[in-house]
Amino acid sequence: MALVNEYFLRLSSNYLFADIAKKVNAYKVSHPKVKVISLGIGDVTRPLVPAVTEAMHKAVEEMACKDTFRGYGPERGYDFLREAIIKNDFLPRGIKLDASEIFVNDGAKSDTGNIGDIVRWDNSVGITDPVYPVYVDSNAMIGRAGTCTDGKWSNITYMPANAENGFCPKIPDHRVDMIYLCYPNNPTGTVLTKEQLKRWVDYALKNDAIIFYDAAYEAFIREDDIPHSIYEIRGAKKCAIEFHSYSKTAGFTGIRCGYTVIPKDVKAMTLDGNKVELNHLWERRQCTKFNGTSYISQRAAEATYTPEGKAQTKAVIDYYMENARLMHDALTEMGFEVYGGKNAPYLWVRTPHGAPSWKFFEEMLYGVGVVCTPGVGFGPAGEGYVRLTAFGEREDCQEAMRRIKEWKV
Repeated sequence: MALVNEYFLRLSSNYLFADIAKKVNAYKVSHPKVKVISLGIGDVTRPLVPAVTEAMHKAVEEMACKDTFRGYGPERGYDFLREAIIKNDFLPRGIKLDASEIFVNDGAKSDTGNIGDIVRWDNSVGITDPVYPVYVDSNAMIGRAGTCTDGKWSNITYMPANAENGFCPKIPDHRVDMIYLCYPNNPTGTVLTKEQLKRWVDYALKNDAIIFYDAAYEAFIREDDIPHSIYEIRGAKKCAIEFHSYSKTAGFTGIRCGYTVIPKDVKAMTLDGNKVELNHLWERRQCTKFNGTSYISQRAAEATYTPEGKAQTKAVIDYYMENARLMHDALTEMGFEVYGGKNAPYLWVRTPHGAPSWKFFEEMLYGVGVVCTPGVGFGPAGEGYVRLTAFGEREDCQEAMRRIKEWKV
């Protein structure tokens, strides 16, 4: 009989958001007349903007014509999108990249989960805590995380980010091979300044470490001194791989498109001391395991960089950030301790009286029919917090705040 990958058996039985869905569905069955408002799972609610849908319609028409039909696309992505990415996302910030350093994908989740394929299974891992669960689970699946006891993995260095340290995690006092950073942060909605991010780059360069930098929410940044890319920091192109997504920026959660940047200067070492470019290894991996992002999705992504596309997607982002402002102000007025929501669509809320995260989740669900995400689902340091998202409809966000206010009183 074939043997199972037993590392999978060390994972929790369900993904965090599957557990939430199960509990919410049970509530709906027992309370069929209550309109449940979800401020938990970070899916978008605004429709695709006209510039995007027009580009998709045009691409579909091309696929229906013999002369313009396209089959398999390039694994790295089409040149038209990679060039648009460089021209719009990086050159205005003084960052020079080559198109060969851009890999178009079907969303950042895939690449953040798969990037570990090209580095050794026994590399040490450092994560900020709380953290997006994919970073931990994907390493656990291949044995890199070790064993889990009381919510902590034995081979992972946890770097807590909480109110006590201003949500700026302390850099390890020992060497770590791989470091996961996500800023603006999911789930806390907090950010790092350029000076704070520089310390991480300096650490990585000093220790020959690699930073996996998730910049999926950079379009929501409002303050001038907050970096949109780690490559704004000198030296980062030697030590960092960066992930981007159109999911929240342009509402592509159902379209699926994003990209990963792997500069050719980022290298890892073989056991006999030779340095190897990870760009080439990732290309080899993608050619084997990935058939490329659909042409239609890539044309849609390209449309976000047109003048019309930029204006329209900005309006949607502004809509969500106004939701975040309204929620932040309302919850603060109620006496909650609220973080984030300034440069990100997430609000990180401390539970009253130190209530456990899952307990407060159930109290809010059954008390007012509002769904949040238990902070402990993002890691041990998330206990005592819940995450709220600003991706709902304006009326639902306002109604949720009204319900919570009446409930809290």
